[in-house]
Amino acid sequence: MITINKIYVNGEFVTPHGEEVMDLISPTTNEKVGEVTLGDEIDTQNAALVAKEALKSFKNTTKEERIKYLEKVRDILIKRKQDFTDIMVNEYGGTVYFCSFVAQNAIDDFNAMIDTLKEFDLNPKEGTSQIQLVPVGVVGIIIPWNMSNGFICTKLSTAIAAGCTVVVKPSELSVQQTQFISEVFHEAGLPKGVINFVNGYGNTVGVEITRNADIDKISFTGSTAVGKLIAKGAVDTMKRVTLELGGKSPNIILDDANFSEALPTAVYSAFLNSGQACAAATRLLVPKSRLDEANAILKNFIETNVKVGDPSNPDTLIGPMVSQKQFDRVEEYIKIGIEEGATLLVGGHGKPTGLEAGNYVKPTIFTNVDNHMRIAQEEIFGPVLVVIPYEDENDAIRIANDSPYGLAAYISAGDKERAYRIASKLDAGRVCVNGLSHDSKAPFGGFKQSGIGREYGRFGLEEYLEARAVLG
Repeated sequence: MITINKIYVNGEFVTPHGEEVMDLISPTTNEKVGEVTLGDEIDTQNAALVAKEALKSFKNTTKEERIKYLEKVRDILIKRKQDFTDIMVNEYGGTVYFCSFVAQNAIDDFNAMIDTLKEFDLNPKEGTSQIQLVPVGVVGIIIPWNMSNGFICTKLSTAIAAGCTVVVKPSELSVQQTQFISEVFHEAGLPKGVINFVNGYGNTVGVEITRNADIDKISFTGSTAVGKLIAKGAVDTMKRVTLELGGKSPNIILDDANFSEALPTAVYSAFLNSGQACAAATRLLVPKSRLDEANAILKNFIETNVKVGDPSNPDTLIGPMVSQKQFDRVEEYIKIGIEEGATLLVGGHGKPTGLEAGNYVKPTIFTNVDNHMRIAQEEIFGPVLVVIPYEDENDAIRIANDSPYGLAAYISAGDKERAYRIASKLDAGRVCVNGLSHDSKAPFGGFKQSGIGREYGRFGLEEYLEARAVLG
């Protein structure tokens, strides 16, 4: 049995003031595997106080000093990359294929931020004035379970580069991953109080971070609904906010694309992290004239190539949903899709044969979907793909933009210049052309209700800095 009864505050693993104990449940078996003692408001207040104290000296560190800290963390991550991956797979059922990708991206995030900081001018001139770009202060970081340590590495590499101190509230479903990443930062030897982790629920630790006057900024990744609550709460103390929120990303397959390559790739893009990803390409737009052809390719690919099961198996594409609650949510949306009149191409209700013990969902595709259906407008967060036919290029753009979200978009095309032209018309913070892509220096964030602000590289670093103009 796993027992986690410490939080990481002021450079030490300490017993929390909070006393509530939560069971740890395996998503692959739904059996209890351990317990965690959760922090509370008092723990959060203590973490904010030590972060505020640590800021007094850390904000005055040089670029060279911050780069050395970033390099130390990166080197430990390289050394413990397999541990990073294994803990993700075991705790929330992420596939080894996806978790290995996240572990490498975490390393890349530190490399990218090291390069960014080396080239970044913290004292530029504008007009006749000297500009001083200074740390925003203590940052409260609130993250979800679906890529916990990946988000932590993105945000903390940026915070360190900016000279900020942090209080992190990871998801209570990610405590084993949090224990691991706390050990990484502890081994790196950052000054006490710079990095603090408090396990706990959103309605205790998260709420305290939002209202605490010692915290100057919040960086949140999660649902749009929770992001709105955080933004409303943050304004009382005039906190800066970066919000990376939900998505319902379109994937436009143009008529000149190679369907035999583009459609299998579309499945991978939709079922990224078992569909539990904000940037998953869950709306597949195909030419109406080729809908039957697309349906046949998709159905055959799901039935012959998409493996559901043990997430530690390298061939597995879809593991379990993180919890029974998430499984029930996805099943409800499958029911809604059927009731709305969408055509069920493959998948549907119930667990795959032989996987009844875990939170496994059948990979499901609805076709001939109207974009106004709930399954096309709402974030499901599971392996459910909707296929929407379009008339022509302008219709595809209209449908793609007909969403409250604007986090990411995807385009498959034979003519890459045509794809770039269409990309310029899409309401999305990132557009991937001809497949899945990632760039640890390119900005990531959403249009519309997919968020406020950007992460990664220069754009992300600026979010953690305040500009002081010195005139005269």
